Amino acid sequence: MEIVNFTPISALIGGVLIGGASALFMLTNGKIAGISGITKGIVAACPTPQDRFWRIAFVLGLVLGGAGFVLFQPSLTAAPLQMHPVQMAFGGLLVGVGTAMGNGCTSGHGVCGLGRRSPRSLASVLTFMGAGFATMFIMTHVLNTGRF
Repeated sequence: MEIVNFTPISALIGGVLIGGASALFMLTNGKIAGISGITKGIVAACPTPQDRFWRIAFVLGLVLGGAGFVLFQPSLTAAPLQMHPVQMAFGGLLVGVGTAMGNGCTSGHGVCGLGRRSPRSLASVLTFMGAGFATMFIMTHVLNTGRF
């Protein structure tokens, strides 16, 4: 299997930007930049309208930033997925259930939790990375889907 689109420099720059933004978010707001917790706070009973506002602004920034990148730099984005909408919805549901069961998501545990040396986050990261590796192996070598 040939490795394509291996871009260590841009990946390193992206990682530094994500890590720096997460650290800055914690320094300025005292909160962890975990996407599932921030999103959950939008629909849950928030203590103040200001709390709900920053959460909505955060999520909108993620969505609009990604959409803007796709619109203005489509050649630098990943190839489009060829999945049925039901498959995508089911996958999203599984992610939501997983983040609820794991008490956080990849951004909360992987970026922020590991940076804080949280043992619970280390266990979570090892679990979801192991599950991802196993899924990838099964899809490419057992089911021969040829997709990754």
